[in-house]
Amino acid sequence: MQRTLLAAATIATCLTAAASAQVATPLSAYADKDGYLDVQTLTCAQLAGTYQEDANYLTAWYSGWYNGLAKKHFANIPRSKEAEHQTIVYCKTHPEKTVIEAIGLVIKEFREKNGIEISK
Repeated sequence: MQRTLLAAATIATCLTAAASAQVATPLSAYADKDGYLDVQTLTCAQLAGTYQEDANYLTAWYSGWYNGLAKKHFANIPRSKEAEHQTIVYCKTHPEKTVIEAIGLVIKEFREKNGIEISK
């Protein structure tokens, strides 16, 4: 009897988890008719709701964009991966923000934490 109840509870838990699981949306769903994403208006909700590979790709793209704007031509891979991770974590808790805002905040906090000053 206990095995039957345990099996039933396990099946119910699995069915509930499957029913509540979110289906990821590919980033391509947010592209215009020519396939372009407006990276300045993409929201954290959209980033957090996409496939992990798409989120990783996009945050790496943003990192390159920011470095290009700053005329930085070097990459610190572990630091970049951590910033990408922090951006995705932030986006999951602030879906109303844009990804641009999230990355800016993550970079600002990293610089403040590590005493990095940017000359203008």
